[in-house]
Amino acid sequence: MSRVRTDNFFPLPSSGLVDTLARPLRNLRLSVTDRCNLRCQYCMPEEEYAWLPREDLLTFEEIATLVDVFTTLGVNKVRLTGGEPLLRRDLPALIRLLAHHPRLHDLALTTNGVLLAEQAHDLYAAGLHRVTVSLDTLRPERFQALTRRDTHARVLAGIEAVTAAGFTGLKLDTVVIRGTNDDELVDLIEYGKRVGAEVRFIEYMDVGGATSWAMDKVLSRAAMLTQLSQQYGPIVALNEESWAPAERFQLPDGTVFGIIASTTVPFCRTCDRSRLTADGMWYLCLYSRDGMDLRQPLRAGASPDDLAARIIPGWQARRDRGAEERQSLEAHGLRSTLISLDRLRKDPHLEMHTRGG
Repeated sequence: MSRVRTDNFFPLPSSGLVDTLARPLRNLRLSVTDRCNLRCQYCMPEEEYAWLPREDLLTFEEIATLVDVFTTLGVNKVRLTGGEPLLRRDLPALIRLLAHHPRLHDLALTTNGVLLAEQAHDLYAAGLHRVTVSLDTLRPERFQALTRRDTHARVLAGIEAVTAAGFTGLKLDTVVIRGTNDDELVDLIEYGKRVGAEVRFIEYMDVGGATSWAMDKVLSRAAMLTQLSQQYGPIVALNEESWAPAERFQLPDGTVFGIIASTTVPFCRTCDRSRLTADGMWYLCLYSRDGMDLRQPLRAGASPDDLAARIIPGWQARRDRGAEERQSLEAHGLRSTLISLDRLRKDPHLEMHTRGG
């Protein structure tokens, strides 16, 4: 299948492609597989899952074709996700297809780090720009309880390999769960200093797959800042103008860290992200129940113009505010698990690990 030409082949409004809340189409999270080698409590608490059929997964050429279309419509950031993206065979080949795209300013990858030590060099050589590693604890026994896998040492080795391979801008993502790992915030900040990484704490979210979620397990942004200020002293908010999900803060010694407060302080009105699953379903929000199938028309021979003609009105009609709507349920005592386990088993597209977190 041929790649799309790089000129702006489909006319856009002079202001660019925006949705009903004037949010631009700019950031694409691209899942390359729904499979994962961990079973984290907040994402994949079950041991067995119904996986997407392998024949339905987009080929690298199909992914590159869709990325060409999305970048022509305004996307300039792509993040490769999973499941666990390093489980996708020959992933550096896809990175080489995307890395030097003239309209792609940022090509990043989020990984759990288990396979990173052996792949970091090849990822860097292929042209990947940045790496984010999920790290929820520094304690091996706690890691095993959270993930049901004994691979903590491999994750730490993977983090060390990132800098050794030549990458800069390493980030560490920690999902904070009250009563589980909320006593490690300071330890994680100090670890980030040692390995040259910026730590980002993420509030526990009630998304598909989080079947044990409850509001009393959420450690809020305010509580995180209080805990950290007791250790470090005054913390300064950087108040940057950014569409990124993390609010960034600075400690007295200059260390910068981030907090993604999707649960208690939703950022829906500045969200420029959409998600493409490994089998070509396009979702406008992590909380969306329905997506747009782009694989079927692509394999049926749709031209770039045809694909753009589907994507443009989809984004222009977007009014999703999933996290805000979930938060509004709290006043009525109605906020609980988003999707039942029975329904998740019937439709894998509702799982967070399928649509890239």
